[in-house]
Amino acid sequence: MTEFIFNIGNIAGGILLGLATLDRWDGDRNFFNKIAGFLAPFQTIIGGILLGFGILYLMGNGNKLYNVVSVLGGFLLLAHVLGKVPALGSALQKLSQKLIPFKATIGIALIVVGVLGLL
Repeated sequence: MTEFIFNIGNIAGGILLGLATLDRWDGDRNFFNKIAGFLAPFQTIIGGILLGFGILYLMGNGNKLYNVVSVLGGFLLLAHVLGKVPALGSALQKLSQKLIPFKATIGIALIVVGVLGLL
């Protein structure tokens, strides 16, 4: 059950992060914009799922590459929250800022990881 939630979180996080690229592929239908509009209020929860389960599965026997992508996506989705962590806030904020140029790539990778995880 937790893997299902993790994979759905990967897909949802991928849509949020890869929206610019997905919107170009979608054209005038705005399908992904509508989905992202629905998912946007849950960004912190989705980021927490990606970061938490990603780290948990990274320590286990799962596919390391999939889990690293999920952790990176979690960092990007939680960028607004990570800056408020007292001891590690600045370091975590710097990490998420360094990942921003790769936001769309990580988003598309999250969608692929989520779909492959569901299969």
